[in-house]
Amino acid sequence: MEIGPLALAERRLAWLDGRQRVLAQNVANADTPGYLPRDVRAFEAVLSRRTAAATLAATDARHLEPSGGQLARAGRGGLDVAPNGNGVSLEEQAMKIAETDQAHALAMGLHRKYLALFRTALGRN
Repeated sequence: MEIGPLALAERRLAWLDGRQRVLAQNVANADTPGYLPRDVRAFEAVLSRRTAAATLAATDARHLEPSGGQLARAGRGGLDVAPNGNGVSLEEQAMKIAETDQAHALAMGLHRKYLALFRTALGRN
């Protein structure tokens, strides 16, 4: 399955939108006892999974991801957890939000430039 630059930029923008929602939820639950931060699976992994899905064969139901989820626990072995069980680091979430915002700006810029290229080719500056 081949994907064009415009469709790729649109997929990236949709992924970034989903990640921003998840990160906002993490920040909103920064004081919720027992809440562990979440993050979405890396875009590269999501994209490669979609393009390779036609060739994969499941030999055991346990090999497949739970249905409907790109979400994964962000928790790692060294996750700092507050005494109430909350694992959200506001500093880490702020860094991820800034990274996502920069990636969104880049994807929007590429999307606009690609559309401008088409308009130029059609003589519609």
